Amino acid sequence: MIKLSKKLIRQVARANAKFRLIGEGDRVLLGLSGGKDSLALAHLLKRMQGHAPFKFSFEALTLSYGMGEDYAALHAHCAAHGIKHSVLESNIYEISGDTIRENSSFCSYFSRMRRGALYSYALEKGFNKLALAHHLDDAAESFFMNFIHNGALRTLAPIYRSKRGVEVIRPLIFVRERQLRANALENELEVIGNEFCPGMRLSEKNVKFPHAREEAKQLLSRLEGENPKIFTSLRSAFSNLHHETFWEENR
Repeated sequence: MIKLSKKLIRQVARANAKFRLIGEGDRVLLGLSGGKDSLALAHLLKRMQGHAPFKFSFEALTLSYGMGEDYAALHAHCAAHGIKHSVLESNIYEISGDTIRENSSFCSYFSRMRRGALYSYALEKGFNKLALAHHLDDAAESFFMNFIHNGALRTLAPIYRSKRGVEVIRPLIFVRERQLRANALENELEVIGNEFCPGMRLSEKNVKFPHAREEAKQLLSRLEGENPKIFTSLRSAFSNLHHETFWEENR
């Protein structure tokens, strides 16, 4: 096993206890991209299996977009650490040229296609939960993106049921991105970066780069510089909602 910090372990355990993410008898499918976030979650789930007072199973699945990606190193890493890992082949990249709308965000498009493929695999193979590696920074960025661009107060839920019946869980929801970056560096993990993102190959076409998320990231960085506890406040605020103070119509 790689070395996991006590804080990382504690934060995942706290999220699991608060939101009841994983319990007795669950079959969990982990969406493993091979990046620093999902790779850390793979090892945290593996550790949880050996220490939690309940039994559950989990497997990792990597979706190939059909661009000739080489996941041999990732597969070997999982095998070396006793993590069951499979690669799901797809033709998502091939069909994207005909199905992605002009001037649309390729990140949104590939995210929807990826989730659909993971839902289908989970249902077909009998998994009742799908684990995704979104962290607190992702939740904060999503909140500001929705607030600024969509006029909605919305973020990433720690657990929710998809329309297709799969429960989606986010065990890293209390974790900061910088912790996951430090974890990868400390353990010298060979992580997969943007080179496996289909959007990198569409950069010359008439599609949009994800500027809204980058803008939210920069805004949060400035806010944290002024108020180092901003993420602590946001984490508390996401569970401290006062619905009666908002402008909901009477029904």
